[in-house]
Amino acid sequence: MRITRLLPAAMLAATAVHLPAIPQTPGDPVRHSLEQAPPGQEEANRQFVTSAIERWAAGGSEFFNEVLSEDVVWTIEGSSQSSGIYRGRSDFVVRAVAPFAIRLSQPIRPVEWQIWADGDHVIINWKGKGVARDGAPYGNTYVWILRMENGKAAEVSAFLDLAPYEDVIQRIPAPASERN
Repeated sequence: MRITRLLPAAMLAATAVHLPAIPQTPGDPVRHSLEQAPPGQEEANRQFVTSAIERWAAGGSEFFNEVLSEDVVWTIEGSSQSSGIYRGRSDFVVRAVAPFAIRLSQPIRPVEWQIWADGDHVIINWKGKGVARDGAPYGNTYVWILRMENGKAAEVSAFLDLAPYEDVIQRIPAPASERN
């Protein structure tokens, strides 16, 4: 009986003393910082991203060009075939955005969002809706964590339900003009 009471306390103490490290590949950028953004920069980053998502919601199509640095590292978190790391804005758009967008008759647009800033990070929690080329509605909820650097997102960690995304990719053939 005594061991069962001590075990949870011991596990908690061990966790508090020895937190696991975030795995990193040699050469990867440091994924944390104790430094704060310069005064006013945190709010400027939040406003910049808010304005860009508002333009996207109103019909704009330049969100990724506006917000992402040319050499952004975009990570779609998860373990499915669509998750992975994209190095550079062009790589991300060509391999993740374009194959999805060409299968839609109405592009995905943010319909609800919340945006927070903390240091040099901006967090967007948003719901998007669009229509696939077969007329079926598409909807998903996203969380994007952007690390801002020099006014642009240098790193993004994206969380979403990949099943609806992959369903559109698999269900709707790419237009003949877009096939390799």
